Amino acid sequence: MTNFEKWDKEFRAQNLNAFNHDENGLLWLKVRAVCRGKQIKRFINENGLTLQSTKLVDQNVELFQLLESLPDGMQMLDTYLRNRNNELYKIKGVSETKLKTDLYNVKYYIWGGDQENSLDQYLIRRYVKVISKYDELCSKQGEIAGNTWNFVQTSWYNNWTSYLIESLFKKHKRVLSAVGEIKSVDFFIDDNPIDLKVTYFPNEYMENKLKEKIGCSEITWLKKQAKAVGIEVEKTLPDSQKIYILKEKLAEKGRYDILDNLNKTRKEIVIEAQNNKEELMKWLYEHQSSRLFGAENRLFVVLVDTKLMEDSWKMKREIDLIGSKVNPYLNSFNERTLKQIKFSFNKKKYTSLADIIFVIKE
Repeated sequence: MTNFEKWDKEFRAQNLNAFNHDENGLLWLKVRAVCRGKQIKRFINENGLTLQSTKLVDQNVELFQLLESLPDGMQMLDTYLRNRNNELYKIKGVSETKLKTDLYNVKYYIWGGDQENSLDQYLIRRYVKVISKYDELCSKQGEIAGNTWNFVQTSWYNNWTSYLIESLFKKHKRVLSAVGEIKSVDFFIDDNPIDLKVTYFPNEYMENKLKEKIGCSEITWLKKQAKAVGIEVEKTLPDSQKIYILKEKLAEKGRYDILDNLNKTRKEIVIEAQNNKEELMKWLYEHQSSRLFGAENRLFVVLVDTKLMEDSWKMKREIDLIGSKVNPYLNSFNERTLKQIKFSFNKKKYTSLADIIFVIKE
């Protein structure tokens, strides 16, 4: 088995831990980062290299083996990756200035359908396999269009806010961009391959911790508090709507003490998570979507609006606020920053390196 085959096998098996602190494995990842069609052509032209292969998949193998044999192969890759003009979106001419403004045109954050599945699967499950009458299907056109637009707009918002946040990291001198946008690696910090995950404080994790502290779910606790002051809510409504109505009615009655008590407990849970990051990181690995599962090294940027947690999504476009946390983090990054996380997923055990940057809005 060649070195290329060895690392390709480890990568496909999601054994990303094998690449950590291995120079040959790191070389394989960096070669993969330049092995898109236009990227590999630019790279070999800039470095005066020649490849005999014509198929991209074969060029990937040939380039790795060539650079593996050259004493300055890693240096060539580092020089290319350090030049942000080689990034895919830079080549396409994306304007970060215009993008920062355009993101504020998004007024709501609603998934059209189910964010855990692709849009086509949702539409097939909701309409194609359920509705047998064509007239009934036609009557759903507006609903389908609305769902599709919500899905596209929210996906667009996530994609481009993630791009801007990634750029904050890639502008730092200690970071090398994986310019070809390879799966599992967004950039390298001091030669540590990193997949960036920008997320919000997970609702399920918060709900579990609330149960530990208040003895029941948030909705049950709110209903008890509201009932004590003469507030009821329609039983047939979904829990999310019940929570919203109960909070609104409590505010109308001036019972901010109840709402403040709940908010104080939520803040305590966030503070505890900051002081015990390993627990939250393990939870995030183990509760990811099966469809999007990955065991790569991860740097989580967790956004939390402590006043109104459901509005945390708006923080993703507050690039200056996030940048105020990113740069100090990178300046102080060292060999002990990333923590080893052991976790299980679908009865398999994995080991990864990870850390969390909390961005808290009071």
